Amino acid sequence: MKRELNTREDISFLIHTFYGRIRKDEMLGPIFNGMIKNWPEHLERLTDFWETNLTLNRTYRGNPPEAHRRVDRYMDYNISMEHFGQWLQIWFATIDEFFTGTNAQIAKNRARTMSTHLFLRMFENRPKLV
Repeated sequence: MKRELNTREDISFLIHTFYGRIRKDEMLGPIFNGMIKNWPEHLERLTDFWETNLTLNRTYRGNPPEAHRRVDRYMDYNISMEHFGQWLQIWFATIDEFFTGTNAQIAKNRARTMSTHLFLRMFENRPKLV
């Protein structure tokens, strides 16, 4: 049975389930598993991020654009919109499998908006070709 995405426990479940899938994904798994050394800490930080975005309970402190620029550098500036598209497909599928309601839709809409913003910020900060 689907439930609302309203509590930190709901958000934590979403994050743990989603990133369990990301870690196994053929395209995204090598990137995430190569970059993230402490998964429990990372999942807690992402739970804070989404709790801040969905409940306005300000638990997140961080800089997502800078984190994504580091990932792009790690990948020799080869992160593409296809990577973000794959991430969004898994995000949407995970939400749709377990959640319903306003916050589930907000989580999908914000992820779509943020993915575009983060990719553009990464792209803008790539070394210029001479």
